[in-house]
Amino acid sequence: MELGAFSVSLAVKDIQASKAFYEKLGFKVFMGDISQNWLILKNKEHTIGLFQGMFERNTLTFNPGWDSNAQQVDSFIDVRELQKQLRPKA
Repeated sequence: MELGAFSVSLAVKDIQASKAFYEKLGFKVFMGDISQNWLILKNKEHTIGLFQGMFERNTLTFNPGWDSNAQQVDSFIDVRELQKQLRPKA
């Protein structure tokens, strides 16, 4: 089942300090705009998002229709559709 690119979105207090920390672990900026307080970083196939002031807590993120390099994929299941199907069964 192809759900799309997966990442962990981190609610950070200081995006500059967080960027520096994750760069020491080998992550590199992949996308984003630090002046808007968000960055996407990658370390090989591992992806994290740093978001300052946008979320109250950390979250798991699926990007439907993208592979791990933000390239369009032909076939995928939108996780939001799965959520609609699974909620009534919970």
